Amino acid sequence: MEPIRISVQVNTSLKEAFAAFTEEFGCWWPSAYTLSKETLDTVGIEPREGGFCYEIGPHGFRCDWGRVKTWNPPHSIAFLWQVSPNSAPDPNPDHASEVQVRFTPLKDGQTLVELDHVNMERHGEGSSEYREEFASEYGWSYLLLQYQAHVNGA
Repeated sequence: MEPIRISVQVNTSLKEAFAAFTEEFGCWWPSAYTLSKETLDTVGIEPREGGFCYEIGPHGFRCDWGRVKTWNPPHSIAFLWQVSPNSAPDPNPDHASEVQVRFTPLKDGQTLVELDHVNMERHGEGSSEYREEFASEYGWSYLLLQYQAHVNGA
């Protein structure tokens, strides 16, 4: 299955772009794209290989939806996407796709942020439609625009 490839440029340094993606994940990731929706308390990424991608909802309810595979600040991060096509967490890493994000410094203090979502076929039944959702304007394009707006102060 073809990987999804999306990129944006942000008006900040490499180090700050990486920090905004990882440490400030909950500031730009929309609650509508979580299991908790409007009751979301926080969503985040634990800053280390093996760390969890998680959300915390009402009354401290925690849901782990991914696992950090590569932690290489400020150049890259990769994490397993362990959410099934029916939006349920799937703890089996064999069923997970992978999100790879690279940060490259550009002229004038800007940073190029490139995201690849690969191995979507691992999600099994419904993976083609799932891939199309992420490849649409409401998928990673929308999410990275949220990130870009957060970083650029828009």
